[in-house]
Amino acid sequence: MVRMAEVSADQRLVKGARSRAAIARHAADVASVDGLAGVSLGRLATDLGISKSGIATLFKTKEALQLAAIRAGREVFVEQIITPALAVPRGLPRLRTLVERWLGYITDPVFPGGCFRAAVLAEFDSRPGPVRDAVAVDHEDWMQFLAAEIRKAQETGDLPGRSVEALAFEIDAIVSAANTARQLGDDARVVTARRILDDLLN
Repeated sequence: MVRMAEVSADQRLVKGARSRAAIARHAADVASVDGLAGVSLGRLATDLGISKSGIATLFKTKEALQLAAIRAGREVFVEQIITPALAVPRGLPRLRTLVERWLGYITDPVFPGGCFRAAVLAEFDSRPGPVRDAVAVDHEDWMQFLAAEIRKAQETGDLPGRSVEALAFEIDAIVSAANTARQLGDDARVVTARRILDDLLN
């Protein structure tokens, strides 16, 4: 028979995991607008109506909270963009779906500040330390995934003669520029970005 103490401990673990996930997700929301520098134990405690000590129990430091926000941002990106695209046949249809869903993630943003990845990359690209390292690893993982999908498209006969790395760079740069345009309210340049991407993938 399972002892009551064990059940109680399991329930606390589940509750703690849920609390960490909710706090990290809110931290990602804050970072999308105010940057990771705007993420702090006190700020989140005020926003969420819980004690600062309660958040400190779960995350210990501001840096740990920032790293959790990066993981939460990555999870949302995978959920919104990558997972649905993987249901599409490999090759150009999947690549186009990835790009289209990424644009949708920007034009109908999940985060209040638009693309989380674009926001934190611009903020931490020149700041050494564990947070920058986590941002860099996340970006590199995405670039490698995007390049792999371009290679799969080429294996099926599409996009012949194109440099995989150059095309991945172009797609990433154009969508990031579209995010900036969207945040500035420049919908015309978002349309331009979409047209450029359509041309790249034909």
